[in-house]
Amino acid sequence: MFPRAEIPAGPIVLREPQKSDAEAITRACSDPEIVRYIPNIPVPYTLDDALTFIGEIAPSEWDRGGASYVIADAATGDWLGNIGLKPLDVRGVGEIGYLLAPWARGRGVASRAARALTEWAFSQGVPRVELVAAVENVASQRVAMAAGFQREGVQRGVDPHRDGGRGDVVGFARLASDSGEPQRPYLPDLPGGELTDGVVRLSPITPADAEAFLEISNEPDVVRYRVPQEPFTREAALERCRLTGMRWLAGESVALGVRDAATGEFAGDIQLFNISPLLGQGMIGYGLGSRFRGRGFMTRAVNLLAEWVFTATPLHRLIAGTDPANTASHRVLERAGFTQEAFMKALLPGPDGTRHDDIQWVRMRG
Repeated sequence: MFPRAEIPAGPIVLREPQKSDAEAITRACSDPEIVRYIPNIPVPYTLDDALTFIGEIAPSEWDRGGASYVIADAATGDWLGNIGLKPLDVRGVGEIGYLLAPWARGRGVASRAARALTEWAFSQGVPRVELVAAVENVASQRVAMAAGFQREGVQRGVDPHRDGGRGDVVGFARLASDSGEPQRPYLPDLPGGELTDGVVRLSPITPADAEAFLEISNEPDVVRYRVPQEPFTREAALERCRLTGMRWLAGESVALGVRDAATGEFAGDIQLFNISPLLGQGMIGYGLGSRFRGRGFMTRAVNLLAEWVFTATPLHRLIAGTDPANTASHRVLERAGFTQEAFMKALLPGPDGTRHDDIQWVRMRG
């Protein structure tokens, strides 16, 4: 059993729940984000539910060999959230979980609490602490990284949903021997959340873009020059849009909608992928809806993305590949400052076992 001791953490303190926390817990647990990502939270959440948590559920966690704390303001004692360490598994490994009130977010409270509880667990002899976050819960993934947890990959079908389905999570962990330094994203956020030159606007693709993305991506001449040359299913399009934030934070890819700055219409998409920190290189790809062509949208989009890459990331080289017959894409790249670098014979897989040549292009920092 763990000792039931308060854990000070600067402006916050981890302490056991009190009946006086019940009203704040009740208010917070009606928050849509908490309801969405914590499926065992009752809906609607009542004062009786909060009192049951305080009087029964939290004490039972201690009795089973875990720890159940609230996150409180160190100066006022006000409740800000809950955090706990589950009973250790058969390997002696612990897992933490937390929720934070909407009014406490954006101040580093959750990452400070996660760091404090993890380091307390290490002081109790726990060798490894794990943390999982739903693939769409990018805010929680940021908390893990800020608390010194290292990303270990996606775990499939771990997360139970309210509808009886199961979702994927991102797994993070800290070892007692780790430095605990915050994990800095390789790819920063866009300034103000977007890039624009007044004519086009680039912003991260979201699930709200899925139908427009699907329609444009499945235009015949877009499919013709994509690898592989296959239409997207609706499920694949939605997944691409759902996982934008996770893949960005992991340093795997950037997926942006290309939008008409005047109307906000979704005109196409542009991606940065195949990112190699070792080489300082990333690859771009794009697709533009037919009714938006001839207006220079994609040249502007490529320029905006390249300029952000070379000012905000460590990448030194941007490359692109085009089918030799895709002269429209050649012109886009030329106007955006790319030059031809190589002709790759039979590089690209086509339908029915065919192979296609590829012209590779490059734009370099400076």
